[in-house]
Amino acid sequence: MFNSKTMFIAGHAKLPQGMAAKNVFDSLSITAEVDIKYGVILQASCTLATEHGRDIVGNLLKGFSLKDEITEATECIQNYYKGKASKSLVATLKDLEQHYCQLG
Repeated sequence: MFNSKTMFIAGHAKLPQGMAAKNVFDSLSITAEVDIKYGVILQASCTLATEHGRDIVGNLLKGFSLKDEITEATECIQNYYKGKASKSLVATLKDLEQHYCQLG
């Protein structure tokens, strides 16, 4: 059901060579349901190859605000995700932030 207080946005970045997801996707995407007013990520998903990886990234990002906590969200990814897609996840998160900021 549509909720006029939230919106669905997506961020994208290129994947590094050697990633399992690279065989399926050329880029990494993070999609998120975001509170429009405060930018808080209510739910997030990404195109990592494994369901476990997608769940972890979604849980890491939940609760961060794209409006004023992007640095903290980026640090969370860097601290708790140790894999080839780390830099791509950070770039994708920054792209997600840009899309949110364009709303204002």
